[in-house]
Amino acid sequence: MGSTTDKIKGNWNQLKGKLKQEYGSLTENDLTYVEGKEDELLGRIQEKTGKTKEEIKEYIDSF
Repeated sequence: MGSTTDKIKGNWNQLKGKLKQEYGSLTENDLTYVEGKEDELLGRIQEKTGKTKEEIKEYIDSF
């Protein structure tokens, strides 16, 4: 998950805005990032959007 984790760490505020635009059902709580808990974050996004973890990683990696 290297590049996804790097993107999350480096650009989280920008990514968070893009995710909110793309998936209106995501809340600020869903998108709370804690370093070292990237899998937990991806799990919350996955649960709310119905996307697979791979789809979410691809979306994040596309930035």
